[in-house]
Amino acid sequence: MKHTIEVNGIKIYAFHGCLPEEERIGGHYSVDVMLNTNFSEAANSDDLNKTIDYCDVNKIITEEMAIRSKLIEHVGQRIVNRLKAEITNIDHIKLKLTKICPPINGDVQNVAIIIEED
Repeated sequence: MKHTIEVNGIKIYAFHGCLPEEERIGGHYSVDVMLNTNFSEAANSDDLNKTIDYCDVNKIITEEMAIRSKLIEHVGQRIVNRLKAEITNIDHIKLKLTKICPPINGDVQNVAIIIEED
């Protein structure tokens, strides 16, 4: 059976980017994650230990976002790797990391990367 857990709109202030200003000033980010799993046991037993704990997902994302990187691609891959390593019942993961109001030439609302892995 296939089930999906989503944790969306995790708002984080972080210091990623290639420009020196981004390291000093920082910026706003949003992270969405979709985890395919089987939570049949949890649905039947009402037992948190039989599913993915949203708090664990949020904690991993928050901790990885706190580690400065030049590229959001790098941060995103670190998040995916850690989620897969620490949460054992993930069948498929989709992560979207959005950088809000990036400092690029032009009026751009956001840029984002998406990583999907089994």
